[in-house]
Amino acid sequence: MVWTLVLGLFLGGLLTRLSELFLPDSAARDFLITSVAASLGPFELDLVAVALVLGPLVLTLNVLTLVGVGLVAVVARSWI
Repeated sequence: MVWTLVLGLFLGGLLTRLSELFLPDSAARDFLITSVAASLGPFELDLVAVALVLGPLVLTLNVLTLVGVGLVAVVARSWI
């Protein structure tokens, strides 16, 4: 399930980038590429010998991202 979500997010990001490049300026293009971003971080873990910093982690969602997740879920379900 996690791999389905990750692959769907990547596919949605690819679809978003392609629509930014190839669709003409219109209301439909604006609707498809308008996104909402949520961020978390930075996360710091400081041990005596090792320090680790992760972040910030950002999740960006738009219509094409949801389409990508849906497509990958349908394909994954058909394989099982």
